[in-house]
Amino acid sequence: MLKHSLAMLACAVAGLAQAPQWKMTWNDEFDGATLDRSKWVYVVGGNGFGNKELEYYTDRVQNLRLENGMLVIQALKEDYRGADGTERAYTSARIHSKGKFAQKYGRFEARIRIPYGHGIWPAFWMMGDGPLGWPANGEIDIMENIGREPSTVHGTIHGPGYSGANGIGAPFSLAAGERFCDDFHVYALEWEPDAIRWYVDGQQYHSVTPASLPGGAKWVFDHPFYLLLNLAVGGTWPGDPDATATFPQTMLVDYVRVYER
Repeated sequence: MLKHSLAMLACAVAGLAQAPQWKMTWNDEFDGATLDRSKWVYVVGGNGFGNKELEYYTDRVQNLRLENGMLVIQALKEDYRGADGTERAYTSARIHSKGKFAQKYGRFEARIRIPYGHGIWPAFWMMGDGPLGWPANGEIDIMENIGREPSTVHGTIHGPGYSGANGIGAPFSLAAGERFCDDFHVYALEWEPDAIRWYVDGQQYHSVTPASLPGGAKWVFDHPFYLLLNLAVGGTWPGDPDATATFPQTMLVDYVRVYER
């Protein structure tokens, strides 16, 4: 009951779910004993995922479990050999809703407490559902953080001609001395046919429209997208872990909620 009271208070403060123009279409409060497999799919593997990541994603309880009404994603420093023969020095977890849930347009939000440490890369994001692959299907990063920037998160879109390091995004930073790892925050995205807006705790900090794209680039945010949550270790953007990245590293997700107008 305390968890739900706090969650509702956070929503009230941010002016979120109570807004009459939004109707919930999908959610996971993570109140069960195990991950709801009718909503989520585990990603298993350690191929770097195009980013030179260092972890092996598993479906073990050591890396992902439900505790106290929270989704716990935990990155461990350990020598691990996957069933495919890939060997890694870190393990973690990544899940998505592909094949279970996807939606075109709406409000997508999660209440998350992220970890801290150089080379640690938590994310709440979306991928376009379709046959064209990345980046033609599009990608929307609702929240990404790289551990060397404990006070900053990023919101970004990727598509054909504006992917990878050329993604169109913006940062949001807390007041001096505050860190995202010290508390839960609500990360949200509002997506309409010709506009996408990013929020932290109800405060808008970024928006894009078709006019934001490079000349000749295609707006590919007009079809359903599915959800992803993961905690990566290392990669070309965050860099490799250093002494500040003590393990285990833990990402806590209180809920994920999706709405439509």
